[in-house]
Amino acid sequence: MWFDPACPWAWLASRWLLQVEQVRPVHIRFHVMSLAVLNEDKDIPDGYRTMLADTWGAVRVCIAAEQDHGTEVLRDLYTALGTRIHVKKQAKDRQLLVDALTDAGLPADLADAAETDKYDAQLRESHHQGMDPVGYDVGTPVIHVPGADGEQIAFFGPVITPAPKGEAAGRLWDGVLAVAGTDGFFEIKRTRTREPIFD
Repeated sequence: MWFDPACPWAWLASRWLLQVEQVRPVHIRFHVMSLAVLNEDKDIPDGYRTMLADTWGAVRVCIAAEQDHGTEVLRDLYTALGTRIHVKKQAKDRQLLVDALTDAGLPADLADAAETDKYDAQLRESHHQGMDPVGYDVGTPVIHVPGADGEQIAFFGPVITPAPKGEAAGRLWDGVLAVAGTDGFFEIKRTRTREPIFD
Protein backbone atom coordinates (compact mmCIF):
# COMPACT_ATOMS: atom_id res chain seq x y z
CA MET A 1 0.00 0.00 0.00
CA TRP A 2 1.22 3.49 -0.90
CA PHE A 3 0.26 6.21 1.55
CA ASP A 4 0.75 9.85 2.39
CA PRO A 5 0.41 10.24 6.19
CA ALA A 6 -1.74 13.34 5.68
CA CYS A 7 -4.59 11.51 3.89
CA PRO A 8 -7.42 10.36 6.17
CA TRP A 9 -8.75 7.96 3.53
CA ALA A 10 -5.36 6.26 3.22
CA TRP A 11 -5.25 5.99 7.01
CA LEU A 12 -8.63 4.25 7.08
CA ALA A 13 -7.63 1.89 4.27
CA SER A 14 -4.42 1.03 6.11
CA ARG A 15 -6.35 0.14 9.27
CA TRP A 16 -8.64 -2.06 7.14
CA LEU A 17 -5.62 -3.79 5.55
CA LEU A 18 -4.15 -4.57 8.96
CA GLN A 19 -7.47 -6.22 9.82
CA VAL A 20 -7.32 -8.16 6.54
CA GLU A 21 -3.97 -9.61 7.64
CA GLN A 22 -5.74 -11.18 10.60
CA VAL A 23 -8.29 -13.07 8.49
CA ARG A 24 -6.63 -13.66 5.12
CA PRO A 25 -3.17 -15.04 4.18
CA VAL A 26 -1.69 -11.67 3.21
CA HIS A 27 1.16 -9.51 4.46
CA ILE A 28 0.85 -5.78 3.96
CA ARG A 29 3.94 -3.77 3.03
CA PHE A 30 3.73 -0.02 3.30
CA HIS A 31 5.33 2.44 0.87
CA VAL A 32 5.34 6.21 0.59
CA MET A 33 3.71 8.40 -2.02
CA SER A 34 3.25 12.15 -1.83
CA LEU A 35 0.09 14.11 -2.44
CA ALA A 36 2.29 17.19 -2.92
CA VAL A 37 4.26 15.47 -5.68
CA LEU A 38 1.06 14.11 -7.24
CA ASN A 39 -0.47 17.58 -7.46
CA GLU A 40 2.58 19.78 -8.05
CA ASP A 41 1.78 20.36 -11.75
CA LYS A 42 -2.01 20.34 -11.45
CA ASP A 43 -4.41 23.26 -11.46
CA ILE A 44 -5.75 23.01 -7.91
CA PRO A 45 -7.32 25.56 -5.53
CA ASP A 46 -4.86 27.75 -3.62
CA GLY A 47 -6.15 26.48 -0.26
CA TYR A 48 -5.45 22.89 -1.22
CA ARG A 49 -1.98 23.81 -2.50
CA THR A 50 -1.25 25.53 0.82
CA MET A 51 -2.40 22.42 2.70
CA LEU A 52 -0.17 20.23 0.51
CA ALA A 53 2.87 22.36 1.33
CA ASP A 54 2.47 21.17 4.94
CA THR A 55 2.59 17.49 3.93
CA TRP A 56 6.24 17.40 2.84
CA GLY A 57 7.67 16.96 6.34
CA ALA A 58 5.99 13.67 7.23
CA VAL A 59 6.63 12.00 3.86
CA ARG A 60 10.27 13.08 3.96
CA VAL A 61 10.65 11.62 7.45
CA CYS A 62 9.05 8.37 6.28
CA ILE A 63 11.42 8.09 3.31
CA ALA A 64 14.44 8.91 5.49
CA ALA A 65 13.40 6.20 7.95
CA GLU A 66 12.93 3.69 5.14
CA GLN A 67 16.27 4.53 3.53
CA ASP A 68 18.17 4.28 6.81
CA HIS A 69 16.31 1.41 8.50
CA GLY A 70 14.42 -0.58 5.85
CA THR A 71 10.90 -0.71 4.46
CA GLU A 72 9.45 -2.69 7.38
CA VAL A 73 9.85 0.30 9.73
CA LEU A 74 7.13 2.13 7.80
CA ARG A 75 4.43 -0.05 9.35
CA ASP A 76 5.03 1.18 12.89
CA LEU A 77 6.02 4.69 11.85
CA TYR A 78 2.87 5.14 9.78
CA THR A 79 0.78 3.87 12.68
CA ALA A 80 2.46 6.32 15.05
CA LEU A 81 2.08 9.25 12.63
CA GLY A 82 -1.48 8.44 11.62
CA THR A 83 -2.66 7.99 15.19
CA ARG A 84 -1.35 11.45 16.06
CA ILE A 85 -2.53 13.15 12.87
CA HIS A 86 -5.95 11.58 12.39
CA VAL A 87 -7.09 10.17 15.72
CA LYS A 88 -5.52 12.56 18.24
CA LYS A 89 -5.60 15.59 15.89
CA GLN A 90 -2.21 16.79 17.12
CA ALA A 91 -0.52 19.81 15.62
CA LYS A 92 1.55 18.84 12.59
CA ASP A 93 4.85 20.09 13.95
CA ARG A 94 8.32 18.78 14.72
CA GLN A 95 7.21 17.42 18.10
CA LEU A 96 4.65 15.18 16.41
CA LEU A 97 7.39 13.78 14.16
CA VAL A 98 9.79 13.24 17.07
CA ASP A 99 7.12 11.52 19.17
CA ALA A 100 6.06 9.28 16.29
CA LEU A 101 9.66 8.29 15.56
CA THR A 102 10.24 7.51 19.24
CA ASP A 103 7.08 5.37 19.39
CA ALA A 104 8.27 3.48 16.31
CA GLY A 105 11.65 2.79 17.93
CA LEU A 106 13.49 5.03 15.48
CA PRO A 107 16.04 7.79 16.14
CA ALA A 108 14.37 11.11 16.88
CA ASP A 109 16.92 12.96 14.76
CA LEU A 110 15.24 11.53 11.64
CA ALA A 111 12.82 14.43 12.17
CA ASP A 112 15.52 16.63 10.66
CA ALA A 113 14.65 15.12 7.27
CA ALA A 114 11.39 17.09 7.29
CA GLU A 115 13.30 20.28 6.53
CA THR A 116 15.57 19.05 3.75
CA ASP A 117 15.27 17.73 0.21
CA LYS A 118 18.05 15.18 0.86
CA TYR A 119 15.71 12.23 0.29
CA ASP A 120 13.41 13.80 -2.31
CA ALA A 121 14.82 11.70 -5.18
CA GLN A 122 14.01 8.52 -3.23
CA LEU A 123 10.61 9.94 -2.31
CA ARG A 124 9.80 10.58 -5.96
CA GLU A 125 11.03 7.10 -6.90
CA SER A 126 8.76 5.48 -4.30
CA HIS A 127 5.88 7.72 -5.40
CA HIS A 128 6.29 6.71 -9.05
CA GLN A 129 6.60 3.01 -8.21
CA GLY A 130 3.18 3.24 -6.61
CA MET A 131 1.44 5.64 -8.95
CA ASP A 132 2.74 4.81 -12.43
CA PRO A 133 0.96 1.41 -12.61
CA VAL A 134 -2.40 2.85 -11.50
CA GLY A 135 -2.38 6.24 -13.24
CA TYR A 136 -2.51 9.81 -12.04
CA ASP A 137 -6.24 10.54 -11.93
CA VAL A 138 -6.28 9.14 -8.39
CA GLY A 139 -4.74 9.87 -5.00
CA THR A 140 -4.10 7.57 -2.09
CA PRO A 141 -4.60 4.82 -1.00
CA VAL A 142 -3.01 2.89 -3.85
CA ILE A 143 -2.67 -0.86 -3.51
CA HIS A 144 -0.71 -3.35 -5.61
CA VAL A 145 -1.48 -7.07 -5.44
CA PRO A 146 -0.40 -10.10 -7.46
CA GLY A 147 -3.17 -11.24 -9.77
CA ALA A 148 -4.33 -14.79 -10.39
CA ASP A 149 -1.89 -15.15 -13.28
CA GLY A 150 0.97 -13.53 -11.36
CA GLU A 151 0.57 -10.18 -13.12
CA GLN A 152 0.55 -7.05 -10.99
CA ILE A 153 -2.81 -5.45 -10.28
CA ALA A 154 -2.71 -1.84 -9.11
CA PHE A 155 -5.72 0.19 -8.02
CA PHE A 156 -6.84 3.23 -6.07
CA GLY A 157 -8.98 2.67 -2.99
CA PRO A 158 -11.05 1.50 -1.41
CA VAL A 159 -12.27 4.75 0.11
CA ILE A 160 -14.11 3.54 3.20
CA THR A 161 -15.31 4.74 6.57
CA PRO A 162 -15.23 3.36 9.12
CA ALA A 163 -12.60 0.70 8.46
CA PRO A 164 -14.19 -2.78 8.48
CA LYS A 165 -12.96 -5.19 11.11
CA GLY A 166 -12.67 -8.95 11.41
CA GLU A 167 -14.37 -11.06 8.78
CA ALA A 168 -16.06 -7.95 7.33
CA ALA A 169 -12.57 -6.73 6.44
CA GLY A 170 -11.85 -10.07 4.79
CA ARG A 171 -15.05 -9.99 2.74
CA LEU A 172 -14.24 -6.50 1.47
CA TRP A 173 -10.74 -7.71 0.54
CA ASP A 174 -12.22 -10.61 -1.42
CA GLY A 175 -14.57 -8.28 -3.28
CA VAL A 176 -11.92 -5.69 -4.01
CA LEU A 177 -9.63 -8.37 -5.44
CA ALA A 178 -12.47 -9.73 -7.56
CA VAL A 179 -13.23 -6.40 -9.22
CA ALA A 180 -9.62 -5.17 -9.44
CA GLY A 181 -8.57 -8.45 -11.04
CA THR A 182 -11.26 -8.28 -13.73
CA ASP A 183 -9.78 -7.34 -17.10
CA GLY A 184 -11.20 -4.06 -18.31
CA PHE A 185 -12.65 -3.06 -14.93
CA PHE A 186 -11.86 0.58 -14.14
CA GLU A 187 -14.21 2.21 -11.68
CA ILE A 188 -17.01 1.85 -9.18
CA LYS A 189 -17.99 4.95 -7.25
CA ARG A 190 -20.71 6.76 -5.33
CA THR A 191 -20.95 10.14 -3.62
CA ARG A 192 -19.34 10.26 -0.18
CA THR A 193 -21.96 10.97 2.47
CA ARG A 194 -19.73 10.71 5.57
CA GLU A 195 -16.59 12.30 6.86
CA PRO A 196 -13.82 9.91 7.95
CA ILE A 197 -14.72 7.97 11.09
CA PHE A 198 -11.70 7.04 13.20
CA ASP A 199 -12.70 4.40 15.73
